[in-house]
Amino acid sequence: MIKDTQAQNTLDEKGAALEMKLKTHFVDLVSERVGGETLACSDDFFAEMENLLKSGRGIFIDDKYTERGKWMDGWESRRSYGRDNGREFDWCVIRLGIPGKIKGFDIDTNYFRGNAPESVSVEACNSTTQPDDETVWTTVLEQSEVAAHSQNLFEINNNDSWTHVRLNIFPDGGVARLRVYGEADVEWGQFVEGELIDLAYIKNGAKALLVSDMFFSDKNNLIMPGRGKDMGDGWETKRRRDPGPDWSIVKLAVPGTVEKVLIDTCHFKGNFPDTFMLEGTNTDNDDFVSQEVEWQPIIEKTKLYAHREHLFIEEILTQSSQSFTHVRLSIFPDGGISRMRVFGKPAA
Repeated sequence: MIKDTQAQNTLDEKGAALEMKLKTHFVDLVSERVGGETLACSDDFFAEMENLLKSGRGIFIDDKYTERGKWMDGWESRRSYGRDNGREFDWCVIRLGIPGKIKGFDIDTNYFRGNAPESVSVEACNSTTQPDDETVWTTVLEQSEVAAHSQNLFEINNNDSWTHVRLNIFPDGGVARLRVYGEADVEWGQFVEGELIDLAYIKNGAKALLVSDMFFSDKNNLIMPGRGKDMGDGWETKRRRDPGPDWSIVKLAVPGTVEKVLIDTCHFKGNFPDTFMLEGTNTDNDDFVSQEVEWQPIIEKTKLYAHREHLFIEEILTQSSQSFTHVRLSIFPDGGISRMRVFGKPAA
């Protein structure tokens, strides 16, 4: 748990290290960007449950009110504790956008200073239908204290796969954001044998491991669903004053071949890279800082253009039998890419 020691809290050394670990090695399974959805809650009188899954940490507007009270950027229930017919706790059921194994939580009470819950717990289930009164829930985070106006980080040691979570807050109050970090558990049987699969897609289990720079936007934007909604919804580096390149290393969902590649510079009109190169490697080690890696060219250095999808098939240099576990996208000298799709077939 990370205590609030400043007006706008900052993580201590231990908390910062845990946050870095969760963000580096896992993905947010519950983000609305990957299809996470709030399904039901006990009460959201002051602030809607849907806010839990939005991007960012939540904002505060000093003089903004609604007919129900102070506007808050999060999920906030009405006061219940100590009142007639009061609830023992409040809860919110959420469907994961990416079913998978849960490795950590960030239960963020940002700007909930005098109205945060005292403690929280999280339960999970694996269900093909929407949870109901008959659903059996398993506790994955025991009831734990949380601090107001703080990121409350919890590491989870659980290897089961889940489709839904239920956030419980005791006795009532507000939470700005919920992040559920973990690993995708993909049902590969849903794919037709022999079809090309986007091996670099976050919902298929891919994840961006390491980048040279992500000054303007997050590294995982590169492998998100859909086309970018604006220039901020991509991977963009700051301006270099040397030939570059900037680069991003993506771990593929499963080892596989590369047979078709799409590079999308959507919305990048004055800041798209001049050229790019794609390379691959096959390794069971995700540590690309200390190990020496031999990269094999997949697409040699190739010209890019503004605000368009670039499809590459004939330009791919590797044999159809060559399998890769990771790819490295290099952009020269710098700039922004909205999406990268790497289509191939899982290795036998």
